[in-house]
Formats: sequence, structure tokens, C-alpha cells
Amino acid sequence: MARAPESSPVVWFLAGAAVGAAIALLFAPASGRESRRYISRKAEEGRDALVDVGRELLERGREYYERGKRVAEEAGEFFERGKKALRG
Repeated sequence: MARAPESSPVVWFLAGAAVGAAIALLFAPASGRESRRYISRKAEEGRDALVDVGRELLERGREYYERGKRVAEEAGEFFERGKKALRG
């Protein structure tokens, strides 16, 4: 069975980063202010990574759409040629 495109390595990386950040917060001797800055910075990095993945998926979707459109057009042309050939 084919692998789903959603199982991108970037998604797994982000999930691992989130788990690692949570563990680091639990064991890090940091003040509340430092912890909030850290969380804010990591959230921004995560958001930026998600935006990049979204753009990549959008571009891939456009490519698949164009490829499918070409295949459908070629199939239509093939069908028309077949009809003409049968009519003689």
C-alpha cells in the first residue's frame, strides 16, 4: 500500500520537537519569564515550519492537479480519435 503524503518527515520532526520541549520544560531550572520566552520562541519556530510544509503541500497539490488535467485531456483526445476511427 502506498504511503500517505501527510506522513512527512517534517511532521514527525515537529512532533518530536514538541515532546522534547515539554520534557525540557519539566526538568529545566528556569524562571517563569525564561520559560515563557522559550515557549514563545518554539511556538514561532513551529508555526514557521508548518507554514513551510503547507506551502510545499500546496505546490505539490498544484502539480498533481496539472498532471491530472493533462491526463484527462489526453484521454479525451484518445476517446475522440477512437470514435472517429470506428465511424470510418
